[in-house]
Amino acid sequence: MIPTTIAGSLPKPDWLAEPEKLWAAWKHEGAALVEAQQKSARDWIEYQESVGIDIVSDGEQFRKHFVHGFLEDIEGIDWNLMTTMGIRNDRYDAQVPTVTSKVRRKGSVHGDAARYCRSIAMGQLKFTLPGPMTICDTIANAHYDTRPDMAMAFAEILNDEAKELEAIGVDVIQFDEPAFNAFTTEAATWGVECLNRAIEGLACKTAVHICYGYGIQENIDWKETLGSEWRQYEDFFPALNGSNIQQVSLECANSKVPISLIGLLKDKEVLVGSIDVASRTIETPEQVAAVLREAMKHLPVEQIVACTNCGLAPLPMDVARGKLAALGAGARLLRAELG
Repeated sequence: MIPTTIAGSLPKPDWLAEPEKLWAAWKHEGAALVEAQQKSARDWIEYQESVGIDIVSDGEQFRKHFVHGFLEDIEGIDWNLMTTMGIRNDRYDAQVPTVTSKVRRKGSVHGDAARYCRSIAMGQLKFTLPGPMTICDTIANAHYDTRPDMAMAFAEILNDEAKELEAIGVDVIQFDEPAFNAFTTEAATWGVECLNRAIEGLACKTAVHICYGYGIQENIDWKETLGSEWRQYEDFFPALNGSNIQQVSLECANSKVPISLIGLLKDKEVLVGSIDVASRTIETPEQVAAVLREAMKHLPVEQIVACTNCGLAPLPMDVARGKLAALGAGARLLRAELG
């Protein structure tokens, strides 16, 4: 009852990449880099297990970025043709690579990383992949007729990757779709359609992570414009509830999302974000349990999973460790209370 997991990324140690920085360059190359990535993944998996995280993840130790870490091994993308593009519905601009021909998965992208993590993890293992809509909001299109066409093309190769991860022994495959909040109408139509294609044929548990982003300044500033209640989820939760995805991950800790909205996901397990990734204050177990108790007013306890709001990558290592320990302790506290 009330298993625990994390939404995605974890900080990289200073001997692997520059800490507290997204997209930080690696400090090693070749075989030395793989060895360092594996050591960091092992450290994080063992730490998660030691503090009571039931479904562990490598925390994206093998990737610089949650989207581009997948795209780097996909054909059809010109990394020398950089295009300035508005990200998350023009929340901020970024220089991004450009799709110039049909995208194709040359071979396994994350198979080696997943295989290593599977050999380390004692219990259930989660692996995260970028969602089709978010990929298309992070890369420029100079080939496909429409953005939905490009998203479906990516959904097909994501499905191939996911099937390989499942065969390796990954228990939960999660697709990260923060773009759903920026394009709510599209999320309810072709966003969900592409998500269904990405998980087609999978027998393992599947999840989608939606959120209001990392605790970086651009996202914090954007949240200030959203008013006293963040009700964007209302626009696409009904469609998401009707999708084939089994779990939905969202932020609830110190969030202005009315937690009652999870009642729109009555047919899903909900990964209740109980750790605030935009604050360096470490939650108490009681604070974590309080968020989960509130969620229980709107969904049966059997459908609740304790989780982080989003990735913890930009946070200091000691803060992230403290937050994971609080997550595990808060879930234990509530389990004991419920008997």
